[in-house]
Amino acid sequence: MVDVFRALDDATRRTVLDELSVRDGQTLFEICSMLTVRHGLSLTRQAISQHLSVLESAGLVVTERRGRSKFHYFNPEPIAEITGRWTARKRIEE
Repeated sequence: MVDVFRALDDATRRTVLDELSVRDGQTLFEICSMLTVRHGLSLTRQAISQHLSVLESAGLVVTERRGRSKFHYFNPEPIAEITGRWTARKRIEE
């Protein structure tokens, strides 16, 4: 869970997740293009790749290789686990 919180602590990574939640299965090139066009972020491909690596380590992004291309998909399960931790419990009123 700590990895998820750390991954979500960065605004760029949250923006990457926003983009993947709108259109899943993007390549690094597509993600870089969307971040530049829609959000005015001019980061290098290497910087975006590092952000994607953090998101993947936290389980928020899963990847699939097809030929020479690597596609990135948003995985909402870690976020659901976090929200379920507190919303599923019954409150004790004093």
